[in-house]
Amino acid sequence: MATGKYSRVDGRKSSSYCSLATIVVFVIFCLVGIWMFMSSSIVPVKNSEFLSVETGNEVKQTLSKSDSKQFDDTSGDLSGAETREDGSGLSSKELGITNEDNSLDNLVVESNNEEKKSQDSAEKNQEENHANESSDEKTESESGQKMVDEDDGKDRETNSRDRESNLETGEAENEGGEMKNKLHTESEESSGENGSESAESGKNYGVDGTADKLRHVGKEANLTEEKNGKNQDEHLELSADHNIVESKENNQASNEILPAGTQSEILTETTTQNGAWSTQAVESQNEKKSQQSSTSSKNNDHHWKLCKSTAGPDYIPCLDNWQVIRKLPSTMHYEHRERHCPDEAPTCLVPLPEGYKRSVKWPKSRDKIWYYNVPHTKLAEVKGHQNWVKVTGEYLTFPGGGTQFVNGALHYIDFIRESVPEIAWGKRTRVVLDVGCGVASFGGYLFERNVLAMSFAPKDEHEAQVQFALERGIPAILNVMGTKRLPFPSSVFDLVHCARCRRHILRHILGGKLLLELNRVLRPGGYFVWSATPVYRKGPEDVGIWQEMSRLTKSMCWELVVVKKDKLNNVGAAIYRKPTSNDCYNKRSRNAPPLCEESDDPNAAWDVPLQACMHKVPVDSTKRGSLWPAQWPERLEKPPYWLNSQVGVYGKAAQSDLTADYSHWKKVVSQSYLSGMGIDWSSVRNVIDMKAVYGGFAAALKDLKVWVMNVVPIDSPDTLPIIYERGLFGMYHDWCESFNTYPRTYDVVHADHLFSSIKKRCKLVAVIAEVDRILRPEGKLILRDNLETISEVESMAKSLQWEIRMIYSKDNEGLLCVRKTFWRPTEEEPIKSAIV
Repeated sequence: MATGKYSRVDGRKSSSYCSLATIVVFVIFCLVGIWMFMSSSIVPVKNSEFLSVETGNEVKQTLSKSDSKQFDDTSGDLSGAETREDGSGLSSKELGITNEDNSLDNLVVESNNEEKKSQDSAEKNQEENHANESSDEKTESESGQKMVDEDDGKDRETNSRDRESNLETGEAENEGGEMKNKLHTESEESSGENGSESAESGKNYGVDGTADKLRHVGKEANLTEEKNGKNQDEHLELSADHNIVESKENNQASNEILPAGTQSEILTETTTQNGAWSTQAVESQNEKKSQQSSTSSKNNDHHWKLCKSTAGPDYIPCLDNWQVIRKLPSTMHYEHRERHCPDEAPTCLVPLPEGYKRSVKWPKSRDKIWYYNVPHTKLAEVKGHQNWVKVTGEYLTFPGGGTQFVNGALHYIDFIRESVPEIAWGKRTRVVLDVGCGVASFGGYLFERNVLAMSFAPKDEHEAQVQFALERGIPAILNVMGTKRLPFPSSVFDLVHCARCRRHILRHILGGKLLLELNRVLRPGGYFVWSATPVYRKGPEDVGIWQEMSRLTKSMCWELVVVKKDKLNNVGAAIYRKPTSNDCYNKRSRNAPPLCEESDDPNAAWDVPLQACMHKVPVDSTKRGSLWPAQWPERLEKPPYWLNSQVGVYGKAAQSDLTADYSHWKKVVSQSYLSGMGIDWSSVRNVIDMKAVYGGFAAALKDLKVWVMNVVPIDSPDTLPIIYERGLFGMYHDWCESFNTYPRTYDVVHADHLFSSIKKRCKLVAVIAEVDRILRPEGKLILRDNLETISEVESMAKSLQWEIRMIYSKDNEGLLCVRKTFWRPTEEEPIKSAIV
């Protein structure tokens, strides 16, 4: 608001006329002062480049040049389909956002319409005042000017303070009342662009005026469903996606936020040689893209519905497809427990169980979970006497027992080690497969021995057994040994454990296919622990099964290392070892079971039928499986010996590629994920990486009390064997289909440049619906992708009433962190395929 400067007039005017003019001007300035005072509470909301209403009380901020150094990622930018880019390394306090800043909510609750009306009214008044001031300039007297100058000075001083208040709205105090950071903004106005004011208000100019964007919310307030649902339409309008803007930075600013490609060990440099300045062609093209993206995002309103299925809150699309299950010609080989995905992936949201609340934190969750989170009691009734699970008030409790270890899993784990000391839990043996895991207490207590166990069981009459495991914070997936291979590479598990496996594991009619499948995934020299009644009981059925098992394992060249009885639990275990050479295979009198054809790929595992054959053991010292990996934890950082002449995913030598990737993720996690997103990692237990590559993200989290399910998409390079070689675990999956897990499994879902590629094959809205299904309420989605995809996901996240915790973008790459809320739609969508 310009107060204007008044020119002096000729002194020959009459004194009465001067007095009248003086009074008129004085009244006008009083009105102007009142208008400025009344509008001061509105202007910051509309014109401030610091504040905007976002779902979850998002606060948009622009960092000063010194603050931007906190976002430094010395690993550099990644290019192409695998481009990576760092996020923020700042904590909430470093960004100047404290708990006291909750008062900002009261400043930004007005809708777009209300703000626009206020500003239009203000602009109209301003024009009228300018007109009056212009007319007064022509008639102002010299003596009148002296009187006005005093009031003018006061008004200008007030106006200046108001402006400074508007420009310094981003200043925030810490909890102790001290000033932590001062946020800066640079407003840019162009003549003739009044119509684009809304778009300009969404820009946050970064270091040296560049259009790097950072929107960060560090508050961890627990919002109720009512608050999350309030003013959703207003939030979507006010947080329009037109703020995604690209701009070339100067070299210094680029290095401060995300270093140039020359500093990266992962990919080659792609930076253009334009010095510190962008070109007009690039700027204009980027602005056009931004406006198109904004228009597209505004029209991209998603109307969500609630999935109505027989399974209700436990709906799993590919395992609850009753339309297909009812038509199966046979269920003899557990075909009805296998995956049967609907023709079109659902885009509805799975309801929450009534009374659902935030999960109990690890490690307490290993022993108890909220009953209403998994409200199933059948297993407690059937297996309670074996110490699987019990109902205790509002909790389901887990005494740590199982069918084979009623007196506790830890004693049973130590019993196995004492039986075969070479197993060496947590050193030689790091990654274990637990078949038919029940509630996964075996895997849950193996954490105390530095061992990761991939536990699996089918969705069957043992109601919610895998769901219990996941709610407890123990790794598990839904799977069955039926007619298809397990979704794992060959020769990756150090040990396979099968408690209570009897006739099912042998499957005489399948020619031992199931045991042969376990042989495929077991590492040469690895152990198979069989703990079942045929080992230690002498009934007719048990004796028959033992004899058949002995015949089959002998023909498979498995060495029976020991048969030992656990006196405390009154059970026994037979421990076998897979051969490390092909000598035994060549000496067999009968080729039964036969060796697989040379053309049979042992690593092909996605939707591949089981075969009753065995693959030869690799003996070439340069081949995977010929040597045992280094002991844990050395194997995590040491590149596998068999990565010699291969070219890595990022185009470098594979070993260098792996090392650089690990270095990159350590910096990203330490500088950004752990401190810059407002995530309380002490409350995080279950994590999934939707596109794991080398498992670098999981490796960087090794010191936290979390476990990471590393997923290698079926259309990505097959790097899953490398992940296992490092002492981590994971599986193959097609993200155009639902994942084999219950709803509300993971605390954090991580996706690095996955969505931009997956949306070429399937609907992105269906993928987001699946993320919503597997993510727990108050869980986080961390997404790294191109700006177009980031914008699409942000729009959908807002329509889901998720909280936008952070958005950062640069050079067409972006980082998005959102938090799922408890919000659920009320309108239902019947899923015909999932209704019995």
